Amino acid sequence: MKALIYAALIAGALATPIASFAQDATAPLTRAEVRADLVRVEQAGYRPAANDLYYPANIQAAEARLQAQDATAPGNSGVGGVSDGSTQAGAPRANEGSHTIYFGH
Repeated sequence: MKALIYAALIAGALATPIASFAQDATAPLTRAEVRADLVRVEQAGYRPAANDLYYPANIQAAEARLQAQDATAPGNSGVGGVSDGSTQAGAPRANEGSHTIYFGH
């Protein structure tokens, strides 16, 4: 019984540093990041003072324009993604003049 308690205490002591030093993935934005985002939205056509009457629709339209720009920008994908080359689906085409591996059998 005593060994079980000691094992639980040791396991808890070893697990505590892992949980306590984990970084928060949803950290708050810095002031510089908020300002940069506002500048990008303004460059996409949003005017904060002039659009008070149509606020949600106007900022959503500007953000949609930014997302469309980001999606079409070359090399702006995160991890992985598709290269800028071209692909074609379908069955592989046999080269003329070549034989399959079963030729002659």
